[in-house]
Amino acid sequence: MSFDLPRNVILPVDAVDVRLDPGPHPFVLGNAEAIAENWRQEIAANPALFDGTVVLLSELAYRDNRLVGRCHAVNYSTFLLWRKRRENSGAEHAYAHAVLVAGDNALVAIRMGPRTVNAGRVYFAAGSFEPIDFREGLVDVDFNMIREVGEETGLDLSTAERGQRYYALSTPSGTVIFRRYRVAETADDLARRISAFVATETDPEIEGPVIIRSAADLPDGLMPHMKPLIEWHFADGSKVS
Repeated sequence: MSFDLPRNVILPVDAVDVRLDPGPHPFVLGNAEAIAENWRQEIAANPALFDGTVVLLSELAYRDNRLVGRCHAVNYSTFLLWRKRRENSGAEHAYAHAVLVAGDNALVAIRMGPRTVNAGRVYFAAGSFEPIDFREGLVDVDFNMIREVGEETGLDLSTAERGQRYYALSTPSGTVIFRRYRVAETADDLARRISAFVATETDPEIEGPVIIRSAADLPDGLMPHMKPLIEWHFADGSKVS
C-alpha cells in the first residue's frame, strides 16, 4: 500500500482505519546512530525538549472515502531526525486538527510557545498521535483532538457540536485529519478563557490564542497547511458541517 492518496486537495473522509503496528518502524532500524547524534544536537539547542513517544506512518491510502494505514510508535528523537530526512524515508506523519469554530463563525487557533520545536507558529491546537490515542490498535481521532485541545488551551470539547465527517489534506510535509468543533461562545470569549488558562500554567506549551475572522485574516507565523483549511471553512457553505 505504501503512500497512495491525492496530495494538496481536501478529501472527505467517512472513516479513519489507521492501526498501530507493535513492531519497530523501518526508519528506526536503519538510522539508530543518526537519531542519537541528532538528538544530542537538538537538546543542546533546546534543553526543554522531551523524548516522549509519538507515531510515524509506514503506510497510508485513501480508499472509498476512507483513510487506511499503519503506524509505529517511535521516540520523539526519531521524529525530529525524520523531519530532516523525510524524502524517500519510507515514513510519513499524520496528525489531527479540531477546527475550533466560535459562535460568531470565527476560528480560534493557537500560537506555539517559545520553548517548543514550532515556536511562534500558528495552527489549531494539536499534537501527534500517541499510543494513548489508540483503542485496540485503532486510532481514535476525536480522543486525540479533545485531549490535545484540553492540554494546550484548557477547553473541554467533549460536548461541543462535531462536524458530520472528517476531512483530510495530504501534503509532502504530512497528512492532517480534521473536522469542525462548534461552540456557542464568541471568539473573544474563547480567547479570554484560553489566555486565562495559559496564565496559570508553569510551563505553557502555547503562547496564546489567535482569532481568524476571514480567509483574508491570516496571522503571521501561520503554518502552510493552515491556509487551505481556513479558506475551506470560510468558503460558501461554511455553515455546513
